Amino acid sequence: MPFGRWAAVSHPELDEITVDDVLHALADPTRRSIVRLLQAEGDRACGTFGLPVAASTLSHHFRALRKGGIIRQYDEGRQRMNTLRIDELDKRFPGLVAAVLAAGT
Repeated sequence: MPFGRWAAVSHPELDEITVDDVLHALADPTRRSIVRLLQAEGDRACGTFGLPVAASTLSHHFRALRKGGIIRQYDEGRQRMNTLRIDELDKRFPGLVAAVLAAGT
């Protein structure tokens, strides 16, 4: 049984992530907003983004970002935290995330 409040989440290894995975994860404006908030303010708990979407929808967006290799989630006390994997992704796809974020509004 996992320690903490939630079941453990899986994260793709860097060599498993494809360009299509990254582009799919960043295709949605809400997900790009999440990434920009994480870039600006650092690691954040799931419930602290203040976006105008339902909690279930936000969970869907976190899952898409996690599956796309954009974020890593970890438990800290009673909170599930989110951190960016941009440095890792830049090793595999240099500049891709920055280019998508710069082009998308």
